Amino acid sequence: MAIQKILIDAHSIITVISFVTFIGIVWWSYIRKQPKDFDDAALLPFTDDQEQFDKVKAELDAREKHHG
Repeated sequence: MAIQKILIDAHSIITVISFVTFIGIVWWSYIRKQPKDFDDAALLPFTDDQEQFDKVKAELDAREKHHG
């Protein structure tokens, strides 16, 4: 019976800690109102692609000038 009480208390404590953590993450990400940071982070996956595209395009343009 005592082990059951300890487990129930542990489940309750873990639930409360998880809920507080969730609320903290929501507050940090949505309520702080830092849209520029999130907009910049949203574009990060595309920065390497754009840099690579620009590099390849510059190389192709340089080749066309030499051959053309």
